Amino acid sequence: MVQKKQAVVSLGSPTSPGESIWLELSGYSDIEGLIAGVDEVGRGALFGPVVAAAVILPKSAMPVLMAAKIKDSKKLSSSRRIQLAQQICALAIDWKIGFATIAEIDSINILQATLLAMKRAVLKLKVQPALCWIDGNQLVKDLLMPQQTIVKGDERSLTIASASIVAKVWRDDLVVRLASKYPMYDLERNKGYGSQRHLTALQDYGASPLHRRSFRPCQIQL
Repeated sequence: MVQKKQAVVSLGSPTSPGESIWLELSGYSDIEGLIAGVDEVGRGALFGPVVAAAVILPKSAMPVLMAAKIKDSKKLSSSRRIQLAQQICALAIDWKIGFATIAEIDSINILQATLLAMKRAVLKLKVQPALCWIDGNQLVKDLLMPQQTIVKGDERSLTIASASIVAKVWRDDLVVRLASKYPMYDLERNKGYGSQRHLTALQDYGASPLHRRSFRPCQIQL
């Protein structure tokens, strides 16, 4: 059995304002073998699954993505995220999506469901990485391959930032497709997060079958 690499990396600030030090360009670039960046989206949403992406990039993709000014998905416009996601998927050696359902979120809690989504994304990869860089400070249980957690990884690793973008675009597309079934919650705009209009709709109509009943705003009794 391969031993997990149980390390948590807490990274400092950029050397100057607006400048990022990508791990792929630092000493970490000396790691032998392929690295999978793993990130999640939708952890704080009230509606829909939590989604993770695992992305493996070739070294040749790094300058291309830097030139494209890749960054954490939360700091990009929707149109720019979609453009970058298409570019990332075209450049990637492999990428896969994993998710955990609303029932799983409510059963095992959102943290464990998030880690489960990450595990599923990694295990779906057809190309096995030598190391997984996991965004955050929680190791993925029973992954059975080397992994390393990186705090604020989507701001420090091009590979994790890529996973963040791919996961965000995939989940947003899913929620928008579901929005027509539940128009009262304004999902097309809020993507399942707790906007004021979404919270008001929960007060007025209660929760849909795709809301997370373990989240307090979804526990309203009409």
